[in-house]
Amino acid sequence: MSVSPVLLAEDVEAGYEPGLPIVKGASIHVGRGEIVVVLGPNGAGKSTLIKAIAGLVPVSRGHIALNGEAITHRPAHLMVRLGLAFVPQTENIFATMTIEENLQLAGHVAPAAERTSRIEAMFALFPDLANRRRLAAGRLSGGQRQMLAVARALMIEPSVLMLDEPSAGLSPKLVGEVFAKLAEIRKTGVTILLVEQNARAALAIADRAYILADGRNRHEGSAAALAADPDIAAHYLGLGGADGPMRGIAP
Repeated sequence: MSVSPVLLAEDVEAGYEPGLPIVKGASIHVGRGEIVVVLGPNGAGKSTLIKAIAGLVPVSRGHIALNGEAITHRPAHLMVRLGLAFVPQTENIFATMTIEENLQLAGHVAPAAERTSRIEAMFALFPDLANRRRLAAGRLSGGQRQMLAVARALMIEPSVLMLDEPSAGLSPKLVGEVFAKLAEIRKTGVTILLVEQNARAALAIADRAYILADGRNRHEGSAAALAADPDIAAHYLGLGGADGPMRGIAP
């Protein structure tokens, strides 16, 4: 483990109903500047884990810390001020508002003097959105919506950006664009933790990965090592193939 991970979750048990945990003692750590991906079959508890970290799912056991500060039972609305941004899989933009209005709303926690400059920084990072700033967000393509959702999250200048299934419902071309943008965002100093079903695309940009099954850790290691292991790919990632299902992938 890193000496001082920016995000740490230890022995976390969490779920929506008391006594019925979905996450059953999972642990992860994310070093500053890393991209870490959580993978696993459907029902493994991946999304529940990051929602628990974000304060959206009750935690019944374990410890979660951000930048060395305990956040295990902090309410979700306080996480933003602590530097933790979360992009849910669905309902992550306001469809009836314009792109610019979405960003203005997301930036309400920033000092008033900085809001305009932060919006312009997002338009510089996402030029496709800049060209449509007065367009209703509901008229955007799936990929553009995902970019706007990420831009909204970045308006708080987070230390950690968490995403739940950012490639869901996107075409292969758009998946590539979204993941390329995440790799670009990492270069700005933002630490990224994501849950993904598209193991191939996620491992291509990640530094490390965790594989969950039945709410528990099953494997962890460098993205390259897990991508190169045909047994892991076949058993946990749904990627078969006699010639090595993940061959050629390197972060």
